[in-house]
Amino acid sequence: MPTQTEARLTALASELERAEITYRELAPMADTGLAHDHVWIHRNAGDDWVARLPKQSQMNLPPDENLAYQAACYQRTSPGGHTPTLHGILPPSESLPRGGLLVEAIHGRLATLPEDLPAIARALASLHARPLPSIEARQPLLAPDDPWQAMVNEVHHQSSWLGDAQLSRKVTQRIRQELDLLPPRLSDAKPTLISFDTHPGNFLIQDDGRAILVDLEKCRYGLPGIDLAHTSLYTSTTWDISSQAVLSLGDVIDFYRHWQDTLGITVDTDTLVACRRATWLWSLTWCTKWRAQHINARDAQQRGEDWSAELTDPAVIEHVRDRVEHYLSLPVIDHVHSELQCLQASL
Repeated sequence: MPTQTEARLTALASELERAEITYRELAPMADTGLAHDHVWIHRNAGDDWVARLPKQSQMNLPPDENLAYQAACYQRTSPGGHTPTLHGILPPSESLPRGGLLVEAIHGRLATLPEDLPAIARALASLHARPLPSIEARQPLLAPDDPWQAMVNEVHHQSSWLGDAQLSRKVTQRIRQELDLLPPRLSDAKPTLISFDTHPGNFLIQDDGRAILVDLEKCRYGLPGIDLAHTSLYTSTTWDISSQAVLSLGDVIDFYRHWQDTLGITVDTDTLVACRRATWLWSLTWCTKWRAQHINARDAQQRGEDWSAELTDPAVIEHVRDRVEHYLSLPVIDHVHSELQCLQASL
């Protein structure tokens, strides 16, 4: 009986043949995430592609809508020169129930922190500098009228899992205290195109020093401070096993300032710190959600969101479990809270 990886390769080969796409070899890439399988497509012309095969939709979308959303993410960001080009879509089929995307393969090394933070700041600036399209043209990406309120609502929605995550009373209380510190509104809340998933493990550094953000599926029109936070928070820089680092306060301040210098703007400190707190709380409440849901059986109908551990390599699940328990511990919560206070006074 073929393994899950072998079955995926066979299905991908069938769909590539159906689409009349030629190649020399298919090479499965390491299973390192909770949302996609990846296959390196060695092309005859030498311009290799990567097939992104969804395990689930983190946006909780049905297969066709999920592919359209992800395709829009690549199409909107790639003109900035810091994300892969989209080459095609494999529609959902019997062999690939969630379909797949075909994107440019990026040759590069994993980011090293804090050395590569300036390059990452420039990559983020390339997204945030994209012209804001008309309201009608922003679809299918999320484009809330009030991006700050939308972020707060999303965090509070995820916090509903606090009661099912079996946390200690003290941890639950501390998270609720942090939730209460989110301001009702911001004075500087102009939306831009953002990735919403910019932890350092999602960047590759090319030989010329350019940082490429390779994983795009949650883009929206929101607040750029969310991307800055997601890149430099403790819960992000220590997530990926291959690029873990603990940044100093000075590293974080330099990163924010390099981003502002690249764009030639100055963003209100209160706004940047509020976005940082909200992004941290989004990560913490996601941890409670995963803690409650990963024990569920996989969705046999392969529809929308699915955090079942059955979909991912056990070693990856063990790593995620370790990170979730770490981030939901009182010492780490206190550490990030303290950093927020220092950043407010120093940025």
